[in-house]
This record gives sequence, structure tokens and C-alpha cells, in this order.
Amino acid sequence: THCVSGCVCPHNQVLDAKGRCIAPEDCPCVHNENFYSPGESIRVGCNNCTCRNRKWHCSEEPCLETCSVYGDGHYTTFDGKRFDFEGDCEYVLVQNYCGQQHMNQGTFRVITENIPCGTTGTTCSKSIKVFMGNYELVLSDGQSDVIQRAPGGKMPFQIRSMGIYLVVDTTVGMILMWDKKTSIFIKLSPSFQGHVCGLCGNYDGNGNNDFTTRSQSVVGNVLEFANSWKVSSNCPNANRTEDPCTANPYRKAWAQKQCSIITSEVFAKCHSQVEPNEYYQACVDDACACDTGGDCECFCTAVAAYAQACNELDICISWRTPSICPLFCDYYN
Repeated sequence: THCVSGCVCPHNQVLDAKGRCIAPEDCPCVHNENFYSPGESIRVGCNNCTCRNRKWHCSEEPCLETCSVYGDGHYTTFDGKRFDFEGDCEYVLVQNYCGQQHMNQGTFRVITENIPCGTTGTTCSKSIKVFMGNYELVLSDGQSDVIQRAPGGKMPFQIRSMGIYLVVDTTVGMILMWDKKTSIFIKLSPSFQGHVCGLCGNYDGNGNNDFTTRSQSVVGNVLEFANSWKVSSNCPNANRTEDPCTANPYRKAWAQKQCSIITSEVFAKCHSQVEPNEYYQACVDDACACDTGGDCECFCTAVAAYAQACNELDICISWRTPSICPLFCDYYN
């Protein structure tokens, strides 16, 4: 409660953190180690929470869950399962064409094309393709292109910029955020729970069955799961790649030093809300792997992924500086 009963206070009053005697209903609420007075409101996800009588009272709007792909093949499903996959092909990220009975009833499909981004066999997302109705949206080389496959039908996409991201709003309850490089965040309406499939999982609230293959069998092996979602059977199956820091040991110390920003005081406000160690390790792997140029891009993308996860919980971290992943003023504006 952050207020305590004490003999120094009159009857029916409590002692607050500053040593003042106040009525119990005047005690503050706490969120991310910050104190909020009664009546103050904050935004948590897609809901508003108001401090009242020492407790948060929140609206209960259903929130869109997020699937993320960033850097050298780091995936987090809608149900929060994290995995790494290095495949050099096109793969289905998410679609609602799932199971034999629904194969002809789907309305959208999102595909990622992966290409090598280092000499160790690691791959990064080169382009994203979104198929809806008669339209195809291609996100590649920092640009967006809309292709109309057949006449008729209203365009189901709206494209806008938000900071460093290009945001795609769709008419079906899906939002895509793309950093114009290797990061994609797909937000999906709760109406699709249990009705999607692909590398982003089945969105049923259970991360344990997210490794569901194209044939709808649940497997434990990430390679068997991810290879099943190849778009073309002409691509070879991906195999497990060598640890990039073992392959490039001369980069390991530099990578660890750079990526330590994730576990440092800079992100301290977020550590209790979003576990940083997996993001740190992914950052080290990426910084070791990107040995064909783009050192800063791989490192910055990895840190930005953690910052975005914090931002999803309304924890905004100002981590960029003139010497660490600076952005041009245009992005800020």
C-alpha cells in the first residue's frame, strides 16, 4: 500500500512514505516504481487505469497482441514464445488459412523473405509481403509498394509514418510496424485468437503449442516447425547455424560491451517488466554475426527491439544519444 499504520498518527490515519499522516484513501498507487496520487490515470497497454483508494481500477478493453521479428532471425510469437531461426527462404509469418477445413476461407497472409546478413549463416528479413483480397503490399528497401492483383475492391491498407516506423493499418484488425530495415511487429485483434498459424504461432494464449507445423501437428523442434512454413519447397531446409561469437571470436568482447546498455541503468525502469537477458543475448549474437558491414545497424536494431518491448508497456526509455544509435531530427519530428 506504501502507507503504514503508525502510533504517531491519529485514529483512522496512516503514515505515508514522506512521514505525513493521511487518510487511507489518499495513499498513492504505484506503477513501474513511480507513485501516482488518487485520481491520476495512466495508460497500460490499450487500457486506462485510474488510482482510487490505493488500487488501480482499469478498463478491460481487449488488447491487440504482438508478434515480433527482428535482427538475425529473432522471433516472439503472439503468445510470447521466443525462438531463433536462420532460414534463407520465404516463410509464412501469419495467416488465417489454417487446417484443411479453413484453407479456402482465409482473408490475409503475411510473408517474410530472409537473406544472409553475415558470413556465419545468419539471416535477416529482407522484405515483408502482405496479401489481402486483390491486393499485395510489399515492404522492402525502406519503401512500400501496393500491387493490385485483380480489378475491383477497396484497398485494405492505410500507410502512415510514426517515428522510425512505417505503420500499416488494415481493415481486418491487423496492424504492422516496420522499421524499414529488419524489424517487423504484427499486432492482431483478439477476434483472431486460435484462428491463425505460421511462425507467429496460433495466438490461443498458450505458448507451449506455438510450434504447430503447416500440417497442424505440434512439434518440439524449432527447425522442423519453422521449415514447414517455407513458401517454396525449392528452398533447402535450414540447419542449425554455428554460434556467431564462436565463429567470430574477435567481435565477442566488442559485442558484449555494446549490448550491455540493455542490462544497464539506462533501462532500469523496464527490467522488472520485460526480462532483459534474452534481449541482451540476442544483441550479442547479432553484433557478432553482422561481419559484412552494418555493425551499428545490427546492434541498434537489437537494442531498439528491447526499447519497443518496454514501450508496449508504456515505459518510454530515452536511450539514443549522439554517440549511441543517433537518429536524424526528421525522425524525431
